[in-house]
Amino acid sequence: MAGIFKAYDIRGRYPDELSEATARSIGNAFIRLLGAERIVVGRDMRLSSASLAGAFAEGAVEAGADVADAGEVSTPLLNYAIIMGEFDGGAMVTASHLPGEMNGLKLAGRDAVPLSGDRGLPLLETMTGEEPVARWPAAGIHYRVDMLDDYIGKVAGFVRAPKPIRIMVDAGNGMAGPEIPRLFARVPAWRLIPMYLEPDGRFPHHHANPLDPATTRELQDRVVAEGADFGVAFDGDADRCGFIDERGERVREDLVTGLIAEFLLEGNPGATVLYDLRSSRAVVEAIARAGGRGVRSRVGHAFIKTRMREEDAVFAGELSGHYYYRDMGFTDNGLLTLVQVANIIAARGRPLSELVGPLDRYPSTGEINLRVREPDIVLAALAARYGDADLDYLDGLTLGYPAWWFNIRRSHTEPVVRLNLEADTASLMDEKRQEVLGVIRDADPGAKVV
Repeated sequence: MAGIFKAYDIRGRYPDELSEATARSIGNAFIRLLGAERIVVGRDMRLSSASLAGAFAEGAVEAGADVADAGEVSTPLLNYAIIMGEFDGGAMVTASHLPGEMNGLKLAGRDAVPLSGDRGLPLLETMTGEEPVARWPAAGIHYRVDMLDDYIGKVAGFVRAPKPIRIMVDAGNGMAGPEIPRLFARVPAWRLIPMYLEPDGRFPHHHANPLDPATTRELQDRVVAEGADFGVAFDGDADRCGFIDERGERVREDLVTGLIAEFLLEGNPGATVLYDLRSSRAVVEAIARAGGRGVRSRVGHAFIKTRMREEDAVFAGELSGHYYYRDMGFTDNGLLTLVQVANIIAARGRPLSELVGPLDRYPSTGEINLRVREPDIVLAALAARYGDADLDYLDGLTLGYPAWWFNIRRSHTEPVVRLNLEADTASLMDEKRQEVLGVIRDADPGAKVV
């Protein structure tokens, strides 16, 4: 089990790192950790997911809990099931956007509050290594539950004044696929142009990772060729999405945060909106301009969901394409994000590129991944070099000047550090990118962009 317990979930290569035996032990420990009597378990379409979900459920039943099997579902649907079914917790077997040989578990307690490295996962790791508890003959039961129609009805309920619109959707052969046609059937004004809706854990067309530009090139071309108003690509478990405008251009995920924040604040004046600390200054300005209260957050769904509850935030957005809604139990939801972008286009009567344009005013490097030997030494060198800047350590190191800023932080999922830098002008952004990379390489001569 070494190394599979991450900052906000469990992930490993199947079956070497994450096997059925391990999943069963985790399921047993999960029930003991929560003191749960009823949980719900879902899974994505990966070739190993059914057997891992079954093993997890066996361990949970052995520990005395009743387990509702939701079958193949998206992570947002699983979260909805936890909340609406009033379960003591739930487990989603998925590795999200990672390649097919990987798999994992996203775990949550009541109200879909996630376990993370800050709350629950370290203790669960310890308990998983203990002798499992068998409550024979008082073991729980294992039964099926289907909440798909209820869930789609809930999401469709957020559609506002739909107008005729053509939307191209690339589900990436992931779990958005079964949900998309059902949503569109409830909104006759929308026309669906489908791509790869059939769930297939072999990922025959491309990995379901909308952050990777290579995975959206076909979608970008087809949006233009088909005359779609916009395109949307989902990750494997449909809690993340990325957008393509009517010109076939990718829309930066943080700018989508600003766009939705402005829209939702119209109906929630003065409300709090969370944004991850890598987001553009344009997002902060958009929230303030709309009369909202912007709050910076650490990166990661488990941390953002917790902070949203603490702040009673109406909405939150992450550079990774996770978008979170108070009205969906403070959980992230790709399908609802599609709905909100369509709502905005209908309300504004303008194409997506024009709506995003005013937000896209600060040149950015995008996320640069660097493999370094000693991340702490690199961060210390940067803090020393720019000691006259505004510094904070909410998540890694964020360093700011009036005309430019950057954040550098360890990845929670890969052995790299991630650098995001933004400036007032393209020339200043280029200058400071080279300068910061030079400081990193001086501190760690083996540092390499990957």
